[in-house]
Amino acid sequence: MYQDKVFTAIVLAAGKGSRMHSDIPKQYMKLHGKEVIYYSLRAFQESNVDNVILVTRQEDISFCKNDIVDKYGFTKVRNVIAGGDERYWSVMKGLESAAGTDYVLIHDGARPFISQEMIRNSMEEVVKCGACTLGVPAKDTIKVVDKDNYGIDTPDRRTLWQVQTPQSFSYNELLKAYEKMKLDNSSAITDDTMIMEIYMNKKSKLIMGDYRNIKITTPEDIFILEIFLKNENYLK
Repeated sequence: MYQDKVFTAIVLAAGKGSRMHSDIPKQYMKLHGKEVIYYSLRAFQESNVDNVILVTRQEDISFCKNDIVDKYGFTKVRNVIAGGDERYWSVMKGLESAAGTDYVLIHDGARPFISQEMIRNSMEEVVKCGACTLGVPAKDTIKVVDKDNYGIDTPDRRTLWQVQTPQSFSYNELLKAYEKMKLDNSSAITDDTMIMEIYMNKKSKLIMGDYRNIKITTPEDIFILEIFLKNENYLK
């Protein structure tokens, strides 16, 4: 279905991870003996994605090239580039580096539990609808609060999903959205589906991800993922 299209994964690893309370950025912390970012890069290396662009901090480029990409033989990583101060600027730089591709999969490098099925489903769905994202239905009741943290509304849980990555898009459409955002100088963007909604008036389809596809944010997340990895036929 998508063999004649070019797919590029943009893996974001430019964050500092201040909530981890560690001197080591979370994407380079060890998870079952390997750097967190290793697992995402390996998944895309083994997938049908054509290219990978790794976006990191300027000071980490040499480390990523030598101690991760070359060390583990990630031949699909065609470029390691410096990101921006905010996530959306890192995505923009990744898009600029991905010129010539048909579709992009934007993935948080701090989500190591990405599977081949998730990547494959993302690729198939983005060809059909032009914009999609992985996600999972919310399990808990969600409250809307006011500035004093008093609950003021309770949305219907059946309509709520927790958004994950990859988030996948037509390259040209997402690039146009980012160019419009850059002119608008907006700073209230939290993910790429928002950019498509605001600047292209385009909805993204939610496709089923996995509750294990969590983003490492706080120290306890490392312990949770260690348990997942030990109980999965995932390690090599």
